[in-house]
Amino acid sequence: MRRAPSSETSVDGRHQPAAPERFLQRNQPPGVPPLALTGERTLPDVPAENYWFRRHLVVYEWIAARVAGRNVIDMACGEGYGSALIAEHAASVVGVEANPETYEHARLRYRAPNLRFERDLIETFAERAEVIVCLQTIEHVRDPEGVLAHFATLAQEAFVSTPNVLTLAPAGAQHSGNPFHLREYTPEQFSALCAGAFAEVHMLGLYHARKLRAHELALRLGFERAHRALRMTRPFYERFTPAISTRDFALRQARAPRELARSLDLIAHCRR
Repeated sequence: MRRAPSSETSVDGRHQPAAPERFLQRNQPPGVPPLALTGERTLPDVPAENYWFRRHLVVYEWIAARVAGRNVIDMACGEGYGSALIAEHAASVVGVEANPETYEHARLRYRAPNLRFERDLIETFAERAEVIVCLQTIEHVRDPEGVLAHFATLAQEAFVSTPNVLTLAPAGAQHSGNPFHLREYTPEQFSALCAGAFAEVHMLGLYHARKLRAHELALRLGFERAHRALRMTRPFYERFTPAISTRDFALRQARAPRELARSLDLIAHCRR
């Protein structure tokens, strides 16, 4: 979604003033230390973060349904929830994560016979697989061309996603201001980047649906001004954001370039 004009109008709790404990994972299993939300990666079990978590999770769900019985590497797997979801369908999954705290959390929290986690950089992890998954990461790396070329040496197929700068950043800006993003991409730029490493690239977009679409329309009709005047912004979003589900997003292939330009995130399905 486009960044809201004020932090209090965003469903992204990360941009709302709040006590630090709001940004710590809740209800973790015994022996699993909770992670704190830093803005670099999304986390489950943080109600104020639920919009971004579901926005990521819906793409993992879509991919999981397409890799049944296959060997998968989840590059930059973060907290591990996506690797665990894919492992419910795939023959085997390796989650690769460089951050030591995040890697240890994933290793302790998510356990299955066909799932393991490795602490390594996506640039240097060299195990081969049938499919590579790398979501919301390419915008963080210094050499995206080199990373995608490396992926193409490891697997025949890859799923890669990134936020769409046209809807993430203010209108006309080339960057959203997220300090963790080194470069953000338009649909054309992202497609060309992936085509530099893979012979076939099919682009899809992620969009708001159901109550998020209704919320989007309400903002256009002046809902923001009304709830701010009534001082109901915080109470509304404290209820609305945790209630968001993956069904409030739609992932589809764009019928025209103009439609892809309106997407929230860009998903490239790549084949060598």
